[in-house]
Amino acid sequence: MKRVERILFVCLGNICRSSAAEEIMRVRSGRQGLIIEVDSAGLIDYHEGELSDPRMRRHAEARGYRLTHRSRPVTREDFGRFNLIVAMDANNARRLRALAPTPDAEAKIVMAADYLSRHVADCIPDPYYSDDKAFDYVVDLLEDVCDGLVASIQAQQ
Repeated sequence: MKRVERILFVCLGNICRSSAAEEIMRVRSGRQGLIIEVDSAGLIDYHEGELSDPRMRRHAEARGYRLTHRSRPVTREDFGRFNLIVAMDANNARRLRALAPTPDAEAKIVMAADYLSRHVADCIPDPYYSDDKAFDYVVDLLEDVCDGLVASIQAQQ
């Protein structure tokens, strides 16, 4: 029996990077016939209940991704529910490690940039205080990350 993959994408506020990654992964894994549970969350609850940033929604929609996720904070239960917790940058990973309830839970935390194959970057930068080019670049990176995750999952099956 195939293992059901459950992936949680995490960034600071869950209104740009992680919410976009969630939908991009859903679409790109679906194109490959994979059934994956995907969600996203933030390390702060400031934007809880909000849709993704309008700029991210616009740039994602231009590529065929419809972002409908509403921001939520990471919970302790997420560490038990998900097989893989994907941090967008080193600060996110550090904060996730501090929240992890067990060493096994901490071992589920990975860096998004580790799955890049077409781009060279050590993180997925936060576009929130940047211009339209930054949002486009983040979507480029996230498509690459999600393709890498899909390939990794397919290689394990």
